[in-house]
Amino acid sequence: SRLLKQAKLRYNQAVLEDVDYRSSRGLDRLQIQTLAGGEWMRQKQNLILTGPTGTGKSWLACAFGQQACRQGIATYYTTATRLFEDLSVSQADGTLPRKRRQLSRMPLLIIDDLGIGGIDAQLGPILLDILDQQSMEGALIITSQFPPEKWYDLFGDPTVADAILDRVVHRAHAIGLKGESMRKLKAKKIS
Repeated sequence: SRLLKQAKLRYNQAVLEDVDYRSSRGLDRLQIQTLAGGEWMRQKQNLILTGPTGTGKSWLACAFGQQACRQGIATYYTTATRLFEDLSVSQADGTLPRKRRQLSRMPLLIIDDLGIGGIDAQLGPILLDILDQQSMEGALIITSQFPPEKWYDLFGDPTVADAILDRVVHRAHAIGLKGESMRKLKAKKIS
């Protein structure tokens, strides 16, 4: 309970037992079950969830966060937009070193919606530093509408983009969600 409260998951009721394996979503039941065991987190690997809007990336990330908490792994969820806002404020008020330490020591860090609105060129090196340190301490989940090969375009500096991708992608499991928006499907059921 304490870990779940600290995680601040967007969907705190999301659990892997409730994953919808409809064939149109492109999810592999065996892959999800294997990842649910948590060995990838203990090995300090990453999980990248990509797909169009509404396909359930955030929900699935929160379900993995919930699973991590069940396994006693401290987790922290944030959207990329909120993360960048927090980093900007921390940079302005002089608390950036503390914020950087807090994020980089997290056994599981979830960054949701990477790439929405781009990435400020000044924040790219700070994000690189956090992800570099965090890669030695724990695991990472990133959700994005953009596949990793398009992440270069999100950063103002190709060198920073290359360094971040090197730290994230090469130690990552990838799940590409497909299909219609889950929100639209739920709305059709209600109608």
